[in-house]
Amino acid sequence: MSAVRVALLSAEPLDVAAHLDAVEEPTAGAVTTFIGRVRDHDPDASTPVIALEYSAHPDAEATLHRIAADAIGDTGSIVAVSHRIGRLEVGDVAVVIAVASPHRAEAFEVCRGVIEAIKRELPVWKRQVEADGTTAWKGIGG
Repeated sequence: MSAVRVALLSAEPLDVAAHLDAVEEPTAGAVTTFIGRVRDHDPDASTPVIALEYSAHPDAEATLHRIAADAIGDTGSIVAVSHRIGRLEVGDVAVVIAVASPHRAEAFEVCRGVIEAIKRELPVWKRQVEADGTTAWKGIGG
């Protein structure tokens, strides 16, 4: 069975429990999660943020799978990761990562590696919508 159990882009709400179920393994002594949510502010915004609109390159899902596999390396970890696309309101979940590993150090390391690589490499862009109607596009690395 693949160490990358889930690597999806979804227009539907993300299910944290499904990600945890996907990494369930008797060899795993540690499970970490990361949940990225839409917040109501941004340092570059002059008014409150009311939504993010995510769009993705057609190759983004394959890139997400590669990111997870690269982060796993030879740690023996298992990863389930998903990223939302479409319009998300404040409080909506944009990213879910679940990592199961034999030990906690690897679980934390792999989880952090996945989210940092997503921010740097995943071809997903977001249009930030502010309360005053201002919008701004943010791309890879932002």
